Amino acid sequence: MDCIWVGLSQVKLLVVEDEHRIANLLHRGLMEEGHAVDLASTGEEALELCRLCTYDAIVLDVMLPDIDGLQVCATLRRRGDATPILLLTARDAIDDRVAGLDA
Repeated sequence: MDCIWVGLSQVKLLVVEDEHRIANLLHRGLMEEGHAVDLASTGEEALELCRLCTYDAIVLDVMLPDIDGLQVCATLRRRGDATPILLLTARDAIDDRVAGLDA
């Protein structure tokens, strides 16, 4: 698993999404805007990439096949990783929003 090397002016992003169609759309759109983008399709892969690389921001799906995005977020925060995280989810209940903010 390798990280993308970026120039000084590029924003480096990690997109964590298990649905390939959505991941590819996000990847293509962000690349077209000039950003460097790494992709992960599982929570474990995301945690490993975050251990190996430094990101300017993370786009993180909540519903992943192994560990969910909220657990990934909480694990990163416990490690001291303060990278901004944008959570993607179809969930819209107040409890889900609170859980995301708590993570």
